[in-house]
Amino acid sequence: MTATAVRPTGLIPAPRAAADDTTPLRAGPAPAVCRAVAYQRVLHQLVRRELALLAELGSWAPADEKARSTALARHAELISRVLLHHHTVERQAVWPALLRAAPAARDAVDAVDAWTVRCSRIDRMLRDAVTTARQWQVAGTVPARNAFTSACRALAEAVEVQTAEEERTLLPLLGEHLATEEWAAVAASSHCRLSGPEQLFVLGLALEDSCAGDRVRLMEGLPWSARTAWRVYGARRYRAAVVRLRGAPPAA
Repeated sequence: MTATAVRPTGLIPAPRAAADDTTPLRAGPAPAVCRAVAYQRVLHQLVRRELALLAELGSWAPADEKARSTALARHAELISRVLLHHHTVERQAVWPALLRAAPAARDAVDAVDAWTVRCSRIDRMLRDAVTTARQWQVAGTVPARNAFTSACRALAEAVEVQTAEEERTLLPLLGEHLATEEWAAVAASSHCRLSGPEQLFVLGLALEDSCAGDRVRLMEGLPWSARTAWRVYGARRYRAAVVRLRGAPPAA
């Protein structure tokens, strides 16, 4: 599908100001600990934006245009995989590490328990949204398209609420208590199963409206080969993919 056939969306992001941390941390976290908080915040930002975009892009897509429904279904499936993996890493590694580091912090236990309930519901909604996307691909009808956009809109709203609460209750605790080596171990062992092109595309999504500090952290956390791939061809391909998907280029 050509870019001129796609209606531009009004939700194109803009980079955040260089005021680095929008999530207040408790006194004096070490720089490496801030990486854990920054990672969480950037991932939240990415999925909130893309779910809202999917709802808008789907709402006016021609219901019977196979190429368009396929493109949006693939994007929904990618974002779903990224967020499901993120929740798995949090459930199996991040929050257990936090609770080990702060065994006496009752507020941490309560916040993790609340997170578990909310994210279990969101995981079900993610799988349901992918199912509605596939049904739209097959049926090519207005009701099928509307079911997809409704699922994406409900997801966007639920993720907005959940991530705001997580950033209010859990990220400050993460910044205060999680040791540098604990976060390094989590980061080293947690890899989402994405193809090379998918990895570069998700990197572009993460970089797009991040502040200057987060962009530096993201790039510094990559192996040399990935940084080179992004600079040589990844950024160019990301821009082209975003134009095809949204009908407008990504933020600078």
